[in-house]
Amino acid sequence: MEIGQHIDALERAGLDFVDAAEKAGLDAPVPTCPDWTVRDLVQHVGYVHRWATAYVRDARAAVLTDDEEEQAVGPMPADADLVPWFQAGHLALVDRLRAAPGDLTCWHFLPADSPLAFWARRQAHETIIHRADLHAAVGQSDGVARDLGVDGIDELLMTFYAARGSRLRCDAPATLAVEASDAPNSWTVRMGPTGADITRGTDTAADCTLRGPASDLYLALWNRRATADLHVNGDPAVLSLWRSSATIRWT
Repeated sequence: MEIGQHIDALERAGLDFVDAAEKAGLDAPVPTCPDWTVRDLVQHVGYVHRWATAYVRDARAAVLTDDEEEQAVGPMPADADLVPWFQAGHLALVDRLRAAPGDLTCWHFLPADSPLAFWARRQAHETIIHRADLHAAVGQSDGVARDLGVDGIDELLMTFYAARGSRLRCDAPATLAVEASDAPNSWTVRMGPTGADITRGTDTAADCTLRGPASDLYLALWNRRATADLHVNGDPAVLSLWRSSATIRWT
């Protein structure tokens, strides 16, 4: 996907996020984020947007210090102002990304074609996944276009877990294959005692294969939907291992 497509996806997801937050109410629980309310989720994503904006706006080459990060984000507003605060931060991020030069140089934390490509892609998927959380809070289904689902799976597997595969450990080697049924894309996750090795393409000898539409796989691999209606071939314990081990943390 192109940078502009990621920015467009970020913009749409943020608008949907606001609608769902207003519908749910700040005190509503978020089933996909245990112990969080909608208030916590709005604060989190609003914080992340402002944090990301600082790197793009200032072409910041080094990680922000705690004090600099606090200054970039600003004080957390009262409940009555929380959703407008989110809206303002989301709009500022979208505007900064659209105005940024293609040769922008700034800090980023995952492999990408460029810093601008990284921030546009990462913030699009950050917002889309948390939109799914809000939709869960109001009992609304979620989904994305096929190409965005493929892109999101690829970001999760080939950047997050390619860089952080040590989190996916198991005593005995286990292989999970992921196949999109509506696109020519697949991935193989080989887990073992020291972590995981992840490649594009399908391993025919996988212990478990998870297959379904890219949108559904995307949400399932982020643990935002169940897998009961997807095609699971082989040892379901391997898929359970993924679902219990594959967590992304802010710190």
